[in-house]
Amino acid sequence: MILLDGKSVAEKIRNNLGKKIEKIKKKTGETPGLATILVGADPASKIYVRIKHKACNEVGIDSREIRLPEDVSKEILIQEIEKLNHDKSIHGILLQLPLPPNLDPLEMMNKIDPKKDVDGFHPINAGNLLIGKENFIPCTPKGILTLFTEYDIEVKGKNIVIINHSNIVGKPLSLLLLNRNATITVCHEYTKDLKQFTKLADILIIGIGKAKFIKKEMIKKGVVIIDVGINRIEGKLYGDVDFEDVKEVVSSITPVPGGVGPMTVASLLENTFLAFKKLEITTSF
Repeated sequence: MILLDGKSVAEKIRNNLGKKIEKIKKKTGETPGLATILVGADPASKIYVRIKHKACNEVGIDSREIRLPEDVSKEILIQEIEKLNHDKSIHGILLQLPLPPNLDPLEMMNKIDPKKDVDGFHPINAGNLLIGKENFIPCTPKGILTLFTEYDIEVKGKNIVIINHSNIVGKPLSLLLLNRNATITVCHEYTKDLKQFTKLADILIIGIGKAKFIKKEMIKKGVVIIDVGINRIEGKLYGDVDFEDVKEVVSSITPVPGGVGPMTVASLLENTFLAFKKLEITTSF
C-alpha cells in the first residue's frame, strides 16, 4: 500500500511557490494579495481561515481578513466584496463557506470578480471548466489532480467513482477527470445499491462526512482511494473510509489527516499566485 502523503506534496508546493514569490518581490516589489471574508463565528470556519492565512504568510503572500457579524446584511457584504474587487493590492478573494441562512452563497459568489475568484466558484469559471477551459480550478479537486500527478496515478481510461455531487468537490472534479478521458460515475445520498458502483472503481473518491463509511467489502483489490472526508470523533480526526479495514486491499490511499486537506490549502496558494500573474502585467514573470 502506498500512502498518498498530501502533507509532503503540499510542503513541496509551498517551498517552490515561496521561492518564486521572493524572486518576483526582489525584482519588482510586487507581492500577491489574498483577502478572506468570514461572516459569523462558525468554529470550523475560523480554523480554516486561520490555516489559510498562516499558509499565505509562509510563502510570502500578503493576506487580509475581513470579519463580518452573522447578521450582516446582503448589501453590506456586497459592498465589502466590491471594495476588494477594486483593490489593486488584492489579487484573490475567498468568501468562506458556509454563510448564514439569510445570505445566498451563489448570489454572493457571483459578486466576486471572476479574475479574483481563487475558489473557482464563480459561474464564469465554472462554465469555462464545463467546456474544458481550465482557469481557476476549485482547490480540493485541483489538489487531488496534483496528487495523481505526483504519484504517477493514471486516470485516462480508468473507472472513477466519486461519492459527492457538491459544487465544491464532486461536480468540478467529475468535469476535470472527464477532460482527462476517465470514465466517471457520480454517486450521492440517493444512489441505490452504492456497493455495485464502488466495487467497480479503479479509483474511488469520497467526501460525505460519514466516518469509516467505506469498508473493504465495498471495494475491489488494488483500488486507489482519495478520502476527502473529515470527521471529528472524541477529539480525533477520521476520514469517510475505514482506513484500518481497507489498508490491506487498496493499492494507494490518502490519510486523514494529512491527505487532501493540505493539498486544498496549497492549491489556494497556487490559485492566488495565478491570479496575481494574470492581474499584474509584469514582464518579470
